[in-house]
Amino acid sequence: MKKILQTLFYLFFPLFMGVIVAFFIRNHIDYSTLVKPAFAPPSILFPIVWVILYLLMGLSYSLYKKDFEKNEFLDGIYYFQLFVNLLWSILFFLWKARFFAILWILLLDVLVLYLLYLFWNKKKISALLNLPYLLWILFATYLTISIAVLNFKS
Repeated sequence: MKKILQTLFYLFFPLFMGVIVAFFIRNHIDYSTLVKPAFAPPSILFPIVWVILYLLMGLSYSLYKKDFEKNEFLDGIYYFQLFVNLLWSILFFLWKARFFAILWILLLDVLVLYLLYLFWNKKKISALLNLPYLLWILFATYLTISIAVLNFKS
């Protein structure tokens, strides 16, 4: 029973944390009022994509943990990148710290690339399941930089 609960925790923790952050920032999301760059998706797409990505992230980690119970370094990178991911929304939408959010998402890009590298060396399927996440945050980096620049008020 303990193993099942652990697996469920690993699987759903990213989604659960994403829902908590979304709850706190929901009244502060100003995406519709911002000047957006070319290729900016409609706002309805974001929650759909993030649910899928958080579930893929959780699935990748639960599959990894099935074979590798203890790896404090990789575990630390995984949870740290999740923390950085979640804090980005607070920086960008709640605190409106758009230029700091650029630095923050660049940190996230590096962490996720490194996490994929670590997964690749231990459990390739875990790395592959995170490829959509990497692609999405690279796209989010483009959006973050573009929105910050386009909406800069001197």
